[in-house]
Amino acid sequence: MELTLQAILYIIGGVVVGYFISFLKSRFEVAGYKKELKEYKEHLNRQMKITNEGNKNLETQLEQLKKESENLRISLQTMSQKPGRAEIRLLNIYDSALRKMMIRAPGFAPAWEMSLQEAEKEYEESEKGFKSIVKKVFGQNTLQTPTTVTGEISEYPEGFKN
Repeated sequence: MELTLQAILYIIGGVVVGYFISFLKSRFEVAGYKKELKEYKEHLNRQMKITNEGNKNLETQLEQLKKESENLRISLQTMSQKPGRAEIRLLNIYDSALRKMMIRAPGFAPAWEMSLQEAEKEYEESEKGFKSIVKKVFGQNTLQTPTTVTGEISEYPEGFKN
């Protein structure tokens, strides 16, 4: 195989044409990559704007909730200092303690229930005004325990009968 000038020129021409074709191909690929990169940048920019707006909305909501929380805390503190609130709190504590006591002490519950019913009846009478009128007129308590002359209890609550 002889290399002639014409064969060498064909080889060089082929290399130049191949180089030119690969150069054109690479330019098209680079242009495609640049276009894709531009689209990614736009997409990222859009996402960052959306995220920024969302963060701003969350921050404003957080500030608003903090203000509401502070207002509610102040309102609660103010309401808890109103007259009668301390007594209501204490009554709730006593109620909870009594319920726990009824569970733990088996003999306590019936006596407590009887005392509670008597106290409720007495309170209702005082609300109606009947008891206070009788107290004013006679100067004594109208509720008496059911006892006999000897001081023994004549009526037993349920569960205590012999």
